[in-house]
Parts: sequence; C-alpha cells; structure tokens
Amino acid sequence: MDQNKLFVGGLPWSVTSESLKELFAQYGEIKEAIIINDRDTGKSKGFGFVTFTNANDAQKALEMSGKEIDGRSIVVNVAKPRENNGGFRRNENRFGGGRRNKY
Repeated sequence: MDQNKLFVGGLPWSVTSESLKELFAQYGEIKEAIIINDRDTGKSKGFGFVTFTNANDAQKALEMSGKEIDGRSIVVNVAKPRENNGGFRRNENRFGGGRRNKY
C-alpha cells in the first residue's frame, strides 16, 4: 500500500486540483493532487487524492481530517487500493438473480 497517497473526501464542489494542492502544500512536497470528476457531467464528485513525495509528510497531513473547508468538514485517510471488479457493474434488477419463468 502506498503510504504517500491520501484520500480526501467531503470536499466542497468548488475545490479544484490546484486548490487541493495548495491546501496540503503546508505539509510537504506534493507529487500530485487530483479532484475526481464525474465522467458524464465533468463536475467534482467531492473527493480527491493527494500524493506526497515523502511518507512522513503524508502522515502529518492526516491531521487535516475534520478541518472545515468552505463550511464542509473534510475526511483525510491513507488511500486504499481500488478493488478491481473487472469493469463489470452488477445490477440485480437488470441482470437477474432470480429464477426465470418458462412461458
């Protein structure tokens, strides 16, 4: 697991990747800061990731969790790897899951 990468949630919609980087720059050198946007609308999903050059700086930045940004309390955690589901989204209603009738 990458101890340098932090998940930042609960962000106001106005936060950009650049302003996210500025927000966390006080803790150390940042390799990357990115806001995750909706694929269809392009609007922020209210979360992002900050990757520090140094793991110790990332650990210090965890203290940002609970801070209020534009009236919203943010959550900061060490990022966990995304579970790979093979790109398949299961939808019980669409793909079944029950017994089919033979009429």
